[in-house]
Amino acid sequence: MPLDPARTVAELKELRQLTGDENGSQRVAWTDTWATAREWLRAKVSGTGAHEEIDEAGNQWFTLDGASDRALLLGGHIDSVPNGGWLDGCLNVMAAVEVLRRIAEEGKPPLTVRVVNWADEEGARFGRSLFGSSAAAGSMADQDELRQRRDANGIALPDALREHGVDLDNALAARKQLENATAYLELHIEQGPVLESMDLPLGVVLGTFGVERHLITWTGQAAHAGSTPMDKRRDALAGAAKLALEIRPIAAEVGDGAVCTSGGVVCKPGIVTSVVETAEQLLDQRHLDPAKLALLLGLAKEASVRFAGEENVEVSWERIWNIEPILFDTSLIELADESIREVSGTSHRLPSGPLHDAAEVARSGIPTVMVFVQSLRGLSHTKLEDTKEAHLELSVRALDRLTTKALEAYA
Repeated sequence: MPLDPARTVAELKELRQLTGDENGSQRVAWTDTWATAREWLRAKVSGTGAHEEIDEAGNQWFTLDGASDRALLLGGHIDSVPNGGWLDGCLNVMAAVEVLRRIAEEGKPPLTVRVVNWADEEGARFGRSLFGSSAAAGSMADQDELRQRRDANGIALPDALREHGVDLDNALAARKQLENATAYLELHIEQGPVLESMDLPLGVVLGTFGVERHLITWTGQAAHAGSTPMDKRRDALAGAAKLALEIRPIAAEVGDGAVCTSGGVVCKPGIVTSVVETAEQLLDQRHLDPAKLALLLGLAKEASVRFAGEENVEVSWERIWNIEPILFDTSLIELADESIREVSGTSHRLPSGPLHDAAEVARSGIPTVMVFVQSLRGLSHTKLEDTKEAHLELSVRALDRLTTKALEAYA
């Protein structure tokens, strides 16, 4: 059975029809719709000779035995955000299934080939992304906090997991799934505008951005909006507003893909007749280079102190969350670059701003790489998410070439 990329596109449309509605995809993890999608996937793999296993974290594995127990992994996630797109995550899985079909038809591969559908990459229901991959990678260390998580209806995370056969306290036992892994390959839509702006269908991902996320609290003095002269005000919002604009030139100064986002400001007392006494500002900063990520943070802190002095207010910083940059394997990057050039003529290397399951696998020490396919208008996590069908088919071919090269390299 030769590789049939058009079948992948047809199956993605079938999945969209099965698990979506007029608002987009509805395959939120730990829901009935998500379970329906996993059953559908099981049927698609049937007939390849691969056997299925659900691990302790809910990850769905399909294993095609090879001449060696050492395994090449291909994967993605079939769960979506509410009202999501038709490609995010599920393209990865269905392209991998098509590659698996081709390999199975040709006989026993030199390595065992495993396709994984990671459980709850999005974290859409309980706010905990990369659940299944972090458990398998052994990096999950927040079970105590996860026990307290509730969804919008007040249902506890452990209870929702239990409905799908997963015991939170035993999730880390999924680590055994990676014991024989030699490499991990993942295809994904870019979810950004870079490839489209360059008129390129495909690119190689260098790694995932590190993230610094902080809550910045500006403290001034509430005062009557009518009787307080402008030069006598201690306006907390003024400091936050200055920083929100300053992070743009800071990102430009650091460069190499640096991004900074002031994603929200909450003002108190929050009434139109009072000068703002406190402003709580959220700041997200991302970079692929750890030194430049630290520089982004340092420059923002310096600017905040300067603005606090100018506005006669106080400023304090509290780290909410951070993650180190994850760099992908240089040898696999070269193989991916070759594969893309063979199917489309030109390749481009770029970082990933969003996090992916691949980052967790790479963190565990397994050689990892990702391939991006162009996203129209750079949109994702919306029903408007789209990619040209010709580019989708090219991406399946690129993943297939990369898989062949990886099997040869690691055999």
